[in-house]
Amino acid sequence: MDHSQAPVLDAIAAYRREGQTPFTPPGHKQGRGADPRARAILGDAVYGSDLLAISGLDDRRSTHGVLERAQELMADAVHAERTFFSTCGSSLSVKSAMLSVAGPGEKLLVGRDAHKSVVSGLILSGVMPIWVEPQWDPERHLAHPPSPEAFAARFEEHPDARGALVTSPTPYGTCAGLAAIAAVCHRRGRPLIVDEAWGAHLPFHPDLPSWAMDAGADVCVTSVHKMGMGLEQGSVFHQQGDLVDPVVLKAREDLLGTTSPSVLLYAGLDAWRRQMVEEGRGLLQNALDLAAHARTEIARIPGLHVERDAFLAAGRAHDLDPLQIVIDLTALGCSGYRAADRLRETHRVNLHLADHRRISAQITQADDKDTVSALLAALRYVSEHAAELRGAPAVRVPDPGGLRLEQVTLPRDAFFGAAEHVPAAEAAGRLSAEMLTPYPPGIPAVLPGERINAPVMDYLRTGVAAGMVVPDAADPALDTVRVQIEEPS
Repeated sequence: MDHSQAPVLDAIAAYRREGQTPFTPPGHKQGRGADPRARAILGDAVYGSDLLAISGLDDRRSTHGVLERAQELMADAVHAERTFFSTCGSSLSVKSAMLSVAGPGEKLLVGRDAHKSVVSGLILSGVMPIWVEPQWDPERHLAHPPSPEAFAARFEEHPDARGALVTSPTPYGTCAGLAAIAAVCHRRGRPLIVDEAWGAHLPFHPDLPSWAMDAGADVCVTSVHKMGMGLEQGSVFHQQGDLVDPVVLKAREDLLGTTSPSVLLYAGLDAWRRQMVEEGRGLLQNALDLAAHARTEIARIPGLHVERDAFLAAGRAHDLDPLQIVIDLTALGCSGYRAADRLRETHRVNLHLADHRRISAQITQADDKDTVSALLAALRYVSEHAAELRGAPAVRVPDPGGLRLEQVTLPRDAFFGAAEHVPAAEAAGRLSAEMLTPYPPGIPAVLPGERINAPVMDYLRTGVAAGMVVPDAADPALDTVRVQIEEPS
Protein backbone atom coordinates (compact mmCIF):
# COMPACT_ATOMS: atom_id res chain seq x y z
CA MET A 1 0.00 0.00 0.00
CA ASP A 2 1.03 3.61 -0.54
CA HIS A 3 2.00 4.73 2.96
CA SER A 4 2.82 8.26 1.81
CA GLN A 5 -0.93 8.81 2.08
CA ALA A 6 -2.55 10.19 5.23
CA PRO A 7 -6.27 10.08 4.40
CA VAL A 8 -7.48 11.80 7.55
CA LEU A 9 -4.94 14.61 7.38
CA ASP A 10 -5.58 15.06 3.68
CA ALA A 11 -9.34 15.29 4.24
CA ILE A 12 -8.90 17.91 6.98
CA ALA A 13 -6.65 19.95 4.69
CA ALA A 14 -9.20 19.70 1.87
CA TYR A 15 -12.04 20.82 4.13
CA ARG A 16 -10.12 23.89 5.18
CA ARG A 17 -8.84 24.62 1.67
CA GLU A 18 -12.34 24.43 0.19
CA GLY A 19 -13.68 26.95 2.71
CA GLN A 20 -16.61 24.76 3.79
CA THR A 21 -19.27 26.57 5.85
CA PRO A 22 -20.66 24.32 8.60
CA PHE A 23 -24.13 24.52 10.11
CA THR A 24 -23.32 21.46 12.21
CA PRO A 25 -21.42 20.70 15.39
CA PRO A 26 -18.91 21.48 16.71
CA GLY A 27 -20.55 24.73 17.66
CA HIS A 28 -17.34 26.77 17.67
CA LYS A 29 -17.30 26.50 13.83
CA GLN A 30 -13.59 26.42 13.09
CA GLY A 31 -12.92 28.42 16.22
CA ARG A 32 -14.84 31.53 15.17
CA GLY A 33 -16.96 31.34 18.30
CA ALA A 34 -14.26 30.14 20.67
CA ASP A 35 -12.94 32.26 23.49
CA PRO A 36 -9.91 34.13 22.10
CA ARG A 37 -8.05 33.30 25.30
CA ALA A 38 -8.49 29.61 24.57
CA ARG A 39 -7.44 30.08 20.95
CA ALA A 40 -4.32 31.87 22.11
CA ILE A 41 -3.29 28.85 24.18
CA LEU A 42 -4.55 25.98 22.01
CA GLY A 43 -3.95 27.56 18.62
CA ASP A 44 -6.25 28.19 15.69
CA ALA A 45 -5.13 24.96 14.02
CA VAL A 46 -6.78 22.90 16.77
CA TYR A 47 -10.15 24.55 16.27
CA GLY A 48 -9.79 24.67 12.49
CA SER A 49 -9.23 20.92 12.35
CA ASP A 50 -11.94 19.96 14.84
CA LEU A 51 -14.59 18.63 12.45
CA LEU A 52 -17.42 16.17 12.40
CA ALA A 53 -16.35 12.78 11.09
CA ILE A 54 -19.49 12.68 8.91
CA SER A 55 -20.60 15.82 7.05
CA GLY A 56 -17.15 17.17 7.80
CA LEU A 57 -14.17 14.89 7.36
CA ASP A 58 -16.29 12.89 4.91
CA ASP A 59 -19.69 13.47 3.36
CA ARG A 60 -23.03 12.34 4.74
CA ARG A 61 -22.72 8.82 3.30
CA SER A 62 -18.95 8.50 3.88
CA THR A 63 -18.51 7.90 0.17
CA HIS A 64 -14.81 8.82 0.24
CA GLY A 65 -14.02 6.10 2.79
CA VAL A 66 -11.56 8.35 4.59
CA LEU A 67 -11.54 6.48 7.90
CA GLU A 68 -11.69 3.07 6.24
CA ARG A 69 -8.60 3.82 4.13
CA ALA A 70 -6.72 5.13 7.15
CA GLN A 71 -7.53 1.96 9.10
CA GLU A 72 -6.49 -0.26 6.19
CA LEU A 73 -3.14 1.53 5.99
CA MET A 74 -2.62 1.06 9.74
CA ALA A 75 -3.40 -2.66 9.48
CA ASP A 76 -0.92 -3.05 6.64
CA ALA A 77 1.75 -1.18 8.58
CA VAL A 78 1.62 -3.53 11.57
CA HIS A 79 0.86 -6.84 9.80
CA ALA A 80 -2.72 -7.14 11.03
CA GLU A 81 -5.69 -8.19 8.94
CA ARG A 82 -7.96 -5.44 10.25
CA THR A 83 -7.54 -2.35 12.39
CA PHE A 84 -10.12 -0.19 14.15
CA PHE A 85 -9.46 3.31 15.46
CA SER A 86 -10.72 4.34 18.88
CA THR A 87 -10.90 7.85 20.29
CA CYS A 88 -11.71 6.67 23.81
CA GLY A 89 -8.32 5.23 24.65
CA SER A 90 -7.39 1.59 25.06
CA SER A 91 -9.72 1.42 28.05
CA LEU A 92 -12.58 1.23 25.55
CA SER A 93 -10.67 -0.88 23.03
CA VAL A 94 -9.87 -3.63 25.52
CA LYS A 95 -13.51 -3.75 26.66
CA SER A 96 -14.59 -4.13 23.03
CA ALA A 97 -12.16 -7.01 22.57
CA MET A 98 -13.32 -8.77 25.73
CA LEU A 99 -16.99 -8.48 24.83
CA SER A 100 -16.31 -9.91 21.38
CA VAL A 101 -14.91 -13.11 22.96
CA ALA A 102 -17.09 -13.77 26.03
CA GLY A 103 -20.55 -12.78 27.18
CA PRO A 104 -22.49 -12.64 30.45
CA GLY A 105 -21.74 -15.62 32.69
CA GLU A 106 -19.09 -17.01 30.35
CA LYS A 107 -15.51 -17.55 31.46
CA LEU A 108 -12.42 -15.68 30.30
CA LEU A 109 -8.88 -16.42 31.45
CA VAL A 110 -7.33 -13.15 32.59
CA GLY A 111 -3.89 -12.39 33.98
CA ARG A 112 -4.39 -11.02 37.50
CA ASP A 113 -2.00 -8.16 36.73
CA ALA A 114 -4.61 -6.71 34.36
CA HIS A 115 -5.31 -3.00 34.17
CA LYS A 116 -8.43 -1.59 35.81
CA SER A 117 -9.97 -1.10 32.35
CA VAL A 118 -10.11 -4.90 32.03
CA VAL A 119 -11.90 -5.14 35.37
CA SER A 120 -14.32 -2.47 34.18
CA GLY A 121 -15.00 -4.68 31.18
CA LEU A 122 -15.77 -7.60 33.49
CA ILE A 123 -18.17 -5.41 35.47
CA LEU A 124 -19.99 -4.16 32.39
CA SER A 125 -20.20 -7.54 30.68
CA GLY A 126 -20.87 -9.97 33.50
CA VAL A 127 -18.02 -12.16 32.24
CA MET A 128 -16.62 -14.52 34.86
CA PRO A 129 -12.85 -14.02 35.26
CA ILE A 130 -10.65 -17.05 35.73
CA TRP A 131 -7.56 -15.43 37.16
CA VAL A 132 -4.13 -16.52 35.98
CA GLU A 133 -1.39 -15.81 38.50
CA PRO A 134 1.47 -13.51 37.47
CA GLN A 135 5.10 -14.47 37.99
CA TRP A 136 5.91 -12.83 41.30
CA ASP A 137 9.28 -11.51 42.37
CA PRO A 138 9.08 -11.70 46.17
CA GLU A 139 12.33 -9.81 46.70
CA ARG A 140 11.30 -6.80 44.63
CA HIS A 141 7.57 -7.09 45.36
CA LEU A 142 6.69 -6.91 41.67
CA ALA A 143 4.49 -8.97 39.38
CA HIS A 144 5.53 -9.97 35.86
CA PRO A 145 3.15 -11.39 33.21
CA PRO A 146 1.85 -14.95 33.73
CA SER A 147 3.71 -17.78 32.05
CA PRO A 148 2.34 -19.91 29.18
CA GLU A 149 2.28 -22.86 31.60
CA ALA A 150 0.03 -20.92 33.96
CA PHE A 151 -2.47 -20.28 31.15
CA ALA A 152 -2.33 -23.94 30.11
CA ALA A 153 -3.03 -25.07 33.68
CA ARG A 154 -6.05 -22.79 33.97
CA PHE A 155 -7.42 -24.03 30.64
CA GLU A 156 -7.12 -27.57 31.98
CA GLU A 157 -9.18 -26.56 35.01
CA HIS A 158 -11.67 -24.53 32.95
CA PRO A 159 -11.92 -26.05 29.45
CA ASP A 160 -15.12 -24.07 28.86
CA ALA A 161 -13.28 -20.73 29.05
CA ARG A 162 -13.97 -18.72 25.91
CA GLY A 163 -10.45 -17.36 25.54
CA ALA A 164 -7.60 -15.61 27.32
CA LEU A 165 -6.35 -12.09 27.95
CA VAL A 166 -2.80 -11.13 28.88
CA THR A 167 -1.18 -7.74 29.49
CA SER A 168 2.15 -7.29 27.70
CA PRO A 169 4.19 -5.16 28.06
CA THR A 170 3.32 -4.19 31.61
CA PRO A 171 3.78 -0.55 32.64
CA TYR A 172 7.19 -1.67 33.97
CA GLY A 173 8.14 -2.84 30.47
CA THR A 174 8.12 -6.57 31.20
CA CYS A 175 6.69 -8.82 28.49
CA ALA A 176 4.92 -12.16 28.29
CA GLY A 177 5.86 -15.11 26.09
CA LEU A 178 3.10 -14.25 23.64
CA ALA A 179 3.85 -16.83 20.96
CA ALA A 180 3.71 -19.67 23.50
CA ILE A 181 0.54 -18.29 25.14
CA ALA A 182 -1.10 -17.95 21.70
CA ALA A 183 -0.18 -21.58 20.98
CA VAL A 184 -1.78 -22.67 24.27
CA CYS A 185 -4.99 -20.90 23.26
CA HIS A 186 -5.04 -22.06 19.65
CA ARG A 187 -4.57 -25.74 20.55
CA ARG A 188 -7.98 -25.38 22.16
CA GLY A 189 -9.47 -23.29 19.38
CA ARG A 190 -9.66 -20.27 21.69
CA PRO A 191 -8.57 -16.69 20.92
CA LEU A 192 -5.90 -14.66 22.67
CA ILE A 193 -6.44 -10.98 23.44
CA VAL A 194 -3.33 -8.95 24.25
CA ASP A 195 -3.63 -5.69 26.14
CA GLU A 196 -0.57 -4.18 24.48
CA ALA A 197 -1.37 -0.62 25.47
CA TRP A 198 2.32 0.05 26.18
CA GLY A 199 3.53 -1.55 22.95
CA ALA A 200 2.41 0.55 19.98
CA HIS A 201 6.05 1.01 18.92
CA LEU A 202 6.97 -2.67 18.97
CA PRO A 203 6.27 -3.54 15.29
CA PHE A 204 8.71 -0.96 13.99
CA HIS A 205 12.13 -2.09 15.22
CA PRO A 206 13.65 -5.61 15.33
CA ASP A 207 15.45 -5.01 18.65
CA LEU A 208 12.19 -4.48 20.51
CA PRO A 209 10.11 -7.32 22.03
CA SER A 210 7.82 -9.33 19.78
CA TRP A 211 4.65 -7.61 18.63
CA ALA A 212 1.34 -9.33 19.41
CA MET A 213 0.18 -9.78 15.82
CA ASP A 214 3.51 -11.30 14.79
CA ALA A 215 3.32 -13.58 17.86
CA GLY A 216 -0.06 -14.96 16.77
CA ALA A 217 -2.52 -13.05 18.96
CA ASP A 218 -6.06 -12.80 17.62
CA VAL A 219 -6.85 -9.31 18.91
CA CYS A 220 -4.50 -6.77 20.39
CA VAL A 221 -5.03 -3.28 21.73
CA THR A 222 -2.46 -0.49 21.59
CA SER A 223 -2.43 3.02 23.01
CA VAL A 224 -0.75 5.14 20.37
CA HIS A 225 -0.68 8.02 22.84
CA LYS A 226 1.57 6.07 25.25
CA MET A 227 4.68 4.95 23.38
CA GLY A 228 3.62 6.27 19.97
CA MET A 229 3.14 9.83 18.80
CA GLY A 230 -0.68 9.96 18.84
CA LEU A 231 -2.76 12.41 20.83
CA GLU A 232 -4.01 11.45 24.30
CA GLN A 233 -6.87 8.91 24.02
CA GLY A 234 -5.78 7.78 20.57
CA SER A 235 -5.97 3.98 20.48
CA VAL A 236 -6.24 1.20 17.93
CA PHE A 237 -7.22 -2.43 18.12
CA HIS A 238 -6.07 -4.99 15.60
CA GLN A 239 -7.54 -8.35 14.58
CA GLN A 240 -6.45 -11.37 12.58
CA GLY A 241 -7.59 -14.94 12.00
CA ASP A 242 -11.06 -16.45 12.31
CA LEU A 243 -11.37 -16.99 16.07
CA VAL A 244 -12.78 -13.49 16.61
CA ASP A 245 -15.43 -12.27 14.18
CA PRO A 246 -14.44 -8.76 13.01
CA VAL A 247 -18.12 -7.89 12.53
CA VAL A 248 -18.79 -8.75 16.16
CA LEU A 249 -15.68 -6.85 17.25
CA LYS A 250 -16.83 -3.71 15.44
CA ALA A 251 -20.35 -4.08 16.85
CA ARG A 252 -18.99 -4.22 20.40
CA GLU A 253 -16.93 -1.09 19.72
CA ASP A 254 -20.05 0.65 18.39
CA LEU A 255 -21.88 -0.34 21.56
CA LEU A 256 -19.29 1.25 23.84
CA GLY A 257 -17.77 4.00 21.73
CA THR A 258 -18.76 7.58 21.23
CA THR A 259 -20.95 8.72 18.33
CA SER A 260 -18.91 11.94 18.29
CA PRO A 261 -15.35 10.76 17.66
CA SER A 262 -12.57 13.33 17.61
CA VAL A 263 -11.17 13.82 14.13
CA LEU A 264 -8.09 15.32 15.79
CA LEU A 265 -7.39 11.93 17.39
CA TYR A 266 -7.95 10.14 14.08
CA ALA A 267 -5.47 12.54 12.48
CA GLY A 268 -2.88 11.81 15.16
CA LEU A 269 -3.20 8.06 14.54
CA ASP A 270 -3.02 8.49 10.78
CA ALA A 271 0.03 10.75 10.93
CA TRP A 272 1.89 8.46 13.31
CA ARG A 273 1.36 5.44 11.06
CA ARG A 274 2.82 7.27 8.08
CA GLN A 275 5.76 8.53 10.13
CA MET A 276 6.56 5.06 11.46
CA VAL A 277 6.44 3.35 8.08
CA GLU A 278 8.66 6.00 6.53
CA GLU A 279 11.03 6.79 9.40
CA GLY A 280 10.18 4.56 12.35
CA ARG A 281 13.23 2.31 12.39
CA GLY A 282 15.66 5.23 12.47
CA LEU A 283 13.62 7.18 15.03
CA LEU A 284 13.40 4.16 17.31
CA GLN A 285 17.08 3.37 16.90
CA ASN A 286 17.86 6.84 18.18
CA ALA A 287 15.52 6.27 21.14
CA LEU A 288 17.18 2.92 21.88
CA ASP A 289 20.62 4.53 21.78
CA LEU A 290 19.48 7.29 24.15
CA ALA A 291 17.96 4.74 26.52
CA ALA A 292 21.19 2.70 26.53
CA HIS A 293 23.17 5.84 27.29
CA ALA A 294 20.77 6.79 30.07
CA ARG A 295 20.99 3.33 31.65
CA THR A 296 24.79 3.46 31.65
CA GLU A 297 24.87 6.90 33.23
CA ILE A 298 22.19 6.10 35.83
CA ALA A 299 24.12 3.01 36.90
CA ARG A 300 27.00 5.33 37.82
CA ILE A 301 24.85 7.44 40.16
CA PRO A 302 25.34 6.33 43.79
CA GLY A 303 22.35 4.54 45.26
CA LEU A 304 20.46 4.01 41.98
CA HIS A 305 19.97 0.59 40.45
CA VAL A 306 18.61 0.18 36.92
CA GLU A 307 16.52 -2.97 36.70
CA ARG A 308 17.15 -5.45 33.93
CA ASP A 309 18.72 -8.81 34.73
CA ALA A 310 16.49 -9.52 37.73
CA PHE A 311 13.42 -8.81 35.59
CA LEU A 312 14.58 -11.40 33.05
CA ALA A 313 15.66 -14.10 35.50
CA ALA A 314 14.11 -17.57 35.40
CA GLY A 315 10.49 -17.48 36.47
CA ARG A 316 10.18 -13.76 35.73
CA ALA A 317 9.48 -11.87 32.51
CA HIS A 318 9.96 -13.33 29.05
CA ASP A 319 11.35 -10.08 27.62
CA LEU A 320 11.82 -6.42 28.47
CA ASP A 321 11.18 -3.19 26.59
CA PRO A 322 14.47 -1.28 26.90
CA LEU A 323 12.70 2.06 26.48
CA GLN A 324 11.14 1.70 29.94
CA ILE A 325 13.89 2.59 32.43
CA VAL A 326 12.95 1.29 35.89
CA ILE A 327 15.14 2.53 38.75
CA ASP A 328 15.21 0.97 42.22
CA LEU A 329 15.83 3.43 45.07
CA THR A 330 16.14 0.91 47.89
CA ALA A 331 19.78 1.74 48.54
CA LEU A 332 18.88 5.41 49.03
CA GLY A 333 16.25 4.54 51.63
CA CYS A 334 13.56 6.74 50.08
CA SER A 335 10.28 5.94 48.36
CA GLY A 336 9.52 6.47 44.71
CA TYR A 337 6.55 8.62 45.71
CA ARG A 338 8.72 11.20 47.48
CA ALA A 339 11.38 11.18 44.78
CA ALA A 340 8.83 11.74 42.00
CA ASP A 341 7.09 14.55 43.86
CA ARG A 342 10.37 16.30 44.63
CA LEU A 343 11.61 16.12 41.04
CA ARG A 344 8.45 17.69 39.66
CA GLU A 345 8.79 20.47 42.23
CA THR A 346 12.52 21.14 41.89
CA HIS A 347 13.39 20.12 38.32
CA ARG A 348 10.05 20.19 36.47
CA VAL A 349 10.72 16.56 35.57
CA ASN A 350 7.68 14.28 35.53
CA LEU A 351 8.38 10.58 35.93
CA HIS A 352 6.30 7.76 34.54
CA LEU A 353 5.81 5.43 37.51
CA ALA A 354 6.43 5.77 41.20
CA ASP A 355 5.86 3.08 43.80
CA HIS A 356 7.10 2.29 47.28
CA ARG A 357 10.69 1.68 46.07
CA ARG A 358 10.95 2.55 42.37
CA ILE A 359 10.63 5.30 39.81
CA SER A 360 10.66 4.93 36.06
CA ALA A 361 11.12 7.03 32.95
CA GLN A 362 9.89 6.15 29.48
CA ILE A 363 12.09 7.09 26.53
CA THR A 364 10.40 7.61 23.15
CA GLN A 365 11.41 8.85 19.74
CA ALA A 366 10.53 12.35 21.00
CA ASP A 367 13.52 12.37 23.36
CA ASP A 368 16.93 13.78 22.61
CA LYS A 369 20.21 14.53 24.38
CA ASP A 370 18.67 17.54 26.14
CA THR A 371 15.75 15.64 27.65
CA VAL A 372 17.97 12.77 28.74
CA SER A 373 20.41 15.27 30.28
CA ALA A 374 17.52 16.79 32.22
CA LEU A 375 16.55 13.32 33.47
CA LEU A 376 20.11 12.52 34.54
CA ALA A 377 20.47 15.84 36.36
CA ALA A 378 17.25 15.17 38.23
CA LEU A 379 18.34 11.68 39.22
CA ARG A 380 21.70 12.94 40.46
CA TYR A 381 19.77 15.39 42.62
CA VAL A 382 17.80 12.49 44.14
CA SER A 383 21.03 10.71 44.98
CA GLU A 384 22.59 13.82 46.50
CA HIS A 385 19.50 14.78 48.53
CA ALA A 386 18.37 11.31 49.57
CA ALA A 387 18.68 12.19 53.26
CA GLU A 388 15.99 14.84 52.83
CA LEU A 389 13.68 12.33 51.16
CA ARG A 390 13.90 9.63 53.81
CA GLY A 391 11.48 9.18 56.65
CA ALA A 392 8.32 8.46 54.72
CA PRO A 393 6.00 5.90 56.34
CA ALA A 394 6.97 2.37 55.32
CA VAL A 395 4.68 0.56 52.90
CA ARG A 396 3.97 -2.94 54.18
CA VAL A 397 3.80 -5.07 51.04
CA PRO A 398 2.54 -8.61 51.70
CA ASP A 399 4.02 -11.75 50.20
CA PRO A 400 2.22 -13.14 47.12
CA GLY A 401 -0.11 -15.27 49.23
CA GLY A 402 -1.26 -12.27 51.19
CA LEU A 403 -1.93 -10.27 48.05
CA ARG A 404 -4.11 -12.91 46.44
CA LEU A 405 -7.77 -12.55 47.37
CA GLU A 406 -10.59 -15.01 46.86
CA GLN A 407 -13.04 -14.08 44.07
CA VAL A 408 -16.36 -14.96 45.72
CA THR A 409 -18.89 -13.30 43.41
CA LEU A 410 -18.83 -11.90 39.89
CA PRO A 411 -17.32 -8.42 39.75
CA ARG A 412 -20.55 -7.21 38.12
CA ASP A 413 -22.77 -8.55 40.89
CA ALA A 414 -20.63 -7.05 43.64
CA PHE A 415 -20.29 -3.67 41.93
CA PHE A 416 -23.99 -3.20 41.30
CA GLY A 417 -25.28 -4.98 44.41
CA ALA A 418 -26.35 -3.52 47.73
CA ALA A 419 -23.36 -1.97 49.50
CA GLU A 420 -22.33 0.01 52.52
CA HIS A 421 -19.28 1.89 53.77
CA VAL A 422 -17.42 0.44 56.73
CA PRO A 423 -14.33 1.69 58.59
CA ALA A 424 -11.12 0.34 57.08
CA ALA A 425 -10.42 -1.58 60.30
CA GLU A 426 -13.63 -3.56 59.73
CA ALA A 427 -13.14 -4.27 56.02
CA ALA A 428 -11.15 -7.50 56.37
CA GLY A 429 -13.42 -10.46 55.78
CA ARG A 430 -15.95 -8.43 53.76
CA LEU A 431 -16.60 -8.61 50.01
CA SER A 432 -15.42 -5.50 48.22
CA ALA A 433 -17.98 -3.56 46.19
CA GLU A 434 -15.35 -1.35 44.54
CA MET A 435 -11.97 -1.43 42.89
CA LEU A 436 -9.01 -0.26 44.94
CA THR A 437 -6.25 0.55 42.48
CA PRO A 438 -2.83 2.08 43.16
CA TYR A 439 -2.37 4.43 40.21
CA PRO A 440 -0.13 4.37 38.31
CA PRO A 441 0.31 1.63 37.21
CA GLY A 442 -3.46 1.04 37.49
CA ILE A 443 -3.49 -2.64 38.49
CA PRO A 444 -6.22 -3.19 41.10
CA ALA A 445 -5.17 -4.59 44.45
CA VAL A 446 -8.80 -5.30 45.34
CA LEU A 447 -11.63 -6.13 42.92
CA PRO A 448 -15.39 -6.10 43.37
CA GLY A 449 -16.45 -9.51 44.62
CA GLU A 450 -13.11 -10.34 46.26
CA ARG A 451 -12.95 -11.02 49.97
CA ILE A 452 -10.69 -8.42 51.53
CA ASN A 453 -7.98 -9.58 53.91
CA ALA A 454 -5.98 -7.73 56.55
CA PRO A 455 -2.59 -7.82 54.72
CA VAL A 456 -4.01 -6.13 51.61
CA MET A 457 -5.77 -3.47 53.65
CA ASP A 458 -2.56 -2.87 55.57
CA TYR A 459 -0.67 -2.54 52.27
CA LEU A 460 -3.12 -0.01 50.86
CA ARG A 461 -3.47 2.01 54.05
CA THR A 462 0.28 2.24 54.60
CA GLY A 463 0.69 2.98 50.91
CA VAL A 464 -1.70 5.93 51.05
CA ALA A 465 0.12 7.23 54.12
CA ALA A 466 3.39 7.04 52.16
CA GLY A 467 2.04 8.81 49.07
CA MET A 468 0.22 6.13 47.06
CA VAL A 469 -2.79 7.37 45.08
CA VAL A 470 -5.95 5.19 44.95
CA PRO A 471 -8.22 7.34 42.78
CA ASP A 472 -11.06 4.91 42.15
CA ALA A 473 -11.88 4.34 45.82
CA ALA A 474 -15.09 5.95 47.04
CA ASP A 475 -12.92 7.24 49.88
CA PRO A 476 -9.43 7.87 48.41
CA ALA A 477 -8.02 8.29 51.94
CA LEU A 478 -9.17 4.71 52.64
CA ASP A 479 -10.56 5.58 56.03
CA THR A 480 -13.63 3.68 54.83
CA VAL A 481 -14.21 0.97 52.24
CA ARG A 482 -17.30 0.23 50.17
CA VAL A 483 -18.31 -3.39 50.78
CA GLN A 484 -21.12 -5.66 49.70
CA ILE A 485 -24.07 -6.24 52.01
CA GLU A 486 -24.21 -10.01 52.24
CA GLU A 487 -27.39 -11.87 52.93
CA PRO A 488 -27.29 -13.92 56.16
CA SER A 489 -26.56 -17.56 55.44
